[in-house]
Amino acid sequence: MTGVQGVKSLAGRSLMSIADLSKAELIELLDCSIALKKAFKDSSSGIEKEQKLIGKSVAMIFQKRSTRTRVSTETGMGLLGGRALFLGPTDIQLGVNESMKDTAKVLSGFNSLLLARVNDHADVEELKAEARVPVINALSDLHHPLQTLADLMTIQERFGKLEGLTFTWVGDGNNVLHDLMLGAAKLAINLRIATPEGYRPDPAVTAMTEALAKESGSSVLITADPKEAVTGTHVVATDTWVSMGQEEEAAKRIKDYEGYQVTDELMSLAADDAIFMHCLPRHKEEVDDAVFYSERSVVFPEAENRMWTVMALMQSMLDM
Repeated sequence: MTGVQGVKSLAGRSLMSIADLSKAELIELLDCSIALKKAFKDSSSGIEKEQKLIGKSVAMIFQKRSTRTRVSTETGMGLLGGRALFLGPTDIQLGVNESMKDTAKVLSGFNSLLLARVNDHADVEELKAEARVPVINALSDLHHPLQTLADLMTIQERFGKLEGLTFTWVGDGNNVLHDLMLGAAKLAINLRIATPEGYRPDPAVTAMTEALAKESGSSVLITADPKEAVTGTHVVATDTWVSMGQEEEAAKRIKDYEGYQVTDELMSLAADDAIFMHCLPRHKEEVDDAVFYSERSVVFPEAENRMWTVMALMQSMLDM
């Protein structure tokens, strides 16, 4: 069978964070994502040659609700010829009446792949340790590698390259940022992070990022000043300031983030061709309508690319 080839070195492997991918694998995975998107958008090419996962299935474990993760995985697996099963908090006994270990072993007997959107990173790590099939971290409190793959793909599509660009994050030092930091540093993207004091990214992730940046020749700046971070940048990105499970802290967190909203005034400091990104869902305190719905915004292509990147990843893990 011809068609788009996956990343052969990822066959049978799991993905917990972008740290699990080498620079070469990350580049190849992004190229595969772009090629799959082109192949399926070109109706004349015939999609049957891309349906390499017929007879394969992915069990999607969701401790947290989601729009993009669920729909992108279900639709993407279907396009590749396989099946996706949604398992929400009320559908299985995960960690309640049945241990994580037992759940992993049972689901491994039914499915080719497990994908888990969990609260604690330790949960997805335990699934990986106990499963007999590859496991994808679809979000934990520490990492969100699938979002980073889509974001890097979107940037590459817009600029035609990644190396040498400058990426700025304005907002919370959260799980989404952690994998973006690792991905940017691996691919020689200059990184600027603006967060309030007390909301900085994880120290261990920061240390790994700085080491990767030194190796690739890129730079890392962490500041409390959004204007300093945005000046001259190619990409401005943000995320929710109040993640799921932090609702009781909402009022305090929103107050602590005063001055961090992405506005036209802030974007005017960026490069002339700069783009705005947000992983969604979005709240107006993070970015105003003038930026969110502007020509600079790539939030909806970014959301679509969640599908093409997870397709490339699943094919790479299973097309052996």
